[in-house]
Parts: sequence; structure tokens; C-alpha cells
Amino acid sequence: MSNLNTSIIIRKAELSDIEALTEIYNEAILTTTATFDTESKSISDRTQWFQSHNDRHPIIVALLDKKVVGWASLSEWSDRPAYNDTAETSFYVKAEYRDRGVGRKLKQTIIEKAQQLKFHTLIARVAGESNVSLHLNESFGFVHVGTLKEVGRKFGKLLDVHILQKILD
Repeated sequence: MSNLNTSIIIRKAELSDIEALTEIYNEAILTTTATFDTESKSISDRTQWFQSHNDRHPIIVALLDKKVVGWASLSEWSDRPAYNDTAETSFYVKAEYRDRGVGRKLKQTIIEKAQQLKFHTLIARVAGESNVSLHLNESFGFVHVGTLKEVGRKFGKLLDVHILQKILD
């Protein structure tokens, strides 16, 4: 894994990445509980989402062999000004590149970006059955602060959502 991890390139996402970002997200929609979206998104939908991010709330991509294989973002936790120092982290990795260190490198880099941007708190929402995501977040110092019981329905099941929080230095 260490050899692969060092060959992963992380950079700021560009509008030209939108097709790959959409493909990765749609794969997660259709096959995982990592997102509670239930219907595929169009390029137009994801372009709007992309444009809702900015220098304060960046999107980054992971590349292997010059191909986008994952992405991560910082998003507004709320549009209310008192929450300006809090962001939600998200990351998605194309299925065939999971368990190779891509998610870890994305998470590490997005946390570093949040520190550079002077965020105080990061939030992660993790579906109840996403043990790999829970473990990854906890390995970066995110602490479980609560569980919302049966708040989402996907693949015919009611799902819990764990709320994790990391206070930055």
C-alpha cells in the first residue's frame, strides 16, 4: 500500500473533472449507503454542486495514472454565519480503487486544507453500516458525538447516521 499511496497525486478539482466526479458519485449512489441520494445525478446537477464550492470550501481529487479515482470536499455545515468556522467533510473513491489508501490520502489532505483555512470544527456524517468510513474517520481523530436513529431509507432498509466531530488545533 505504501508504494501506491506515494503514487497518488492530490490536486484541486477543476471543472474539467466534473464527468469523473459525477461518475464516482453516481457509483456511490447506486451501490453504497455513503450518500443518502437515491437517484443518479446529471453532469448539470454536479456542475451546480461544483460551483457552490469555493476557495473556503474546496473540492480536491485523487489521481492515479493521471486518472481521477476519488474526490473529497469541505462543505458548509450551515448557511447561518455562526457556523462559519465549521465544515462538513466528504470523500468518495471509485470502487476498484478502494482499500488502496486513496480515501486515507484524500481525508488527510482535506483535513490539512481545513487547518490552513482556519476551520475550528469538522463534521462527518457516516451511515450506520459504513464501518470502513467510521474507522477511517476515527483514525484521523474524529470522535463519535451522536447517532441519528433510522433517519434514512435506502435499499429497503432504515439506516442510522453517526455524527463525528474533529476539533482542529
